[in-house]
Amino acid sequence: MSITAAQVNELRKATGAGLMDCKKALMETDGDHEKAVDSLRKKGLAAAAKKAGRIATEGTIGSYIHAGGKIGVLVEINCETDFVAKTDAFQQLIKDVAMHIAAAAPQFIRREEVPNDVLEREKEIYRAKARETGKPENIIEKILEGQVNKFYGEICLLEQPYVKDPDKTVQTMLNETIAGIGENISIRRFARFVLGEGLEKKESDFAAEVAAAAGN
Repeated sequence: MSITAAQVNELRKATGAGLMDCKKALMETDGDHEKAVDSLRKKGLAAAAKKAGRIATEGTIGSYIHAGGKIGVLVEINCETDFVAKTDAFQQLIKDVAMHIAAAAPQFIRREEVPNDVLEREKEIYRAKARETGKPENIIEKILEGQVNKFYGEICLLEQPYVKDPDKTVQTMLNETIAGIGENISIRRFARFVLGEGLEKKESDFAAEVAAAAGN
């Protein structure tokens, strides 16, 4: 069945869970609000949302190196107490998030960080493609909403499918960890480094690489 934005917003207000988690819960329960609330509570997502307003100033800066030293990630994740920051569960979270960033290459943590000019440029591209099909404007705007959400899911860390379990988002994984640990947890910032990124290779270096690839 079709789930409306109003239904999603109503569930979000009732539970504090993320938009995508609310939409998924409603889809799984055929739009039944009460059943969706119960579903979120069972997954610990509603409980995690209640902790989201608490201040998290402790935590850890973790790292992950991949592909023989060709990709590296630094990530800062905050929690409420130094005690939790030192637990195995929190340290594993750091490693998992850093590994995900290395693999999925997000550009931002959350959709609110995406610059308006970047978003508007994407919207114009989607609109232009939709208009070529001859669809009316009201249908185009509905298509646009779906395309924008897909765009967020590609570039925003919290909305990306989690690499170790693509059936859930990074936000869902984070909420489950919050529910298990019992403290608010926030991914504050990250940096992803790719060896040689942004450098122009010399023509001789490029020729050597081509030759090597050709087996010469």
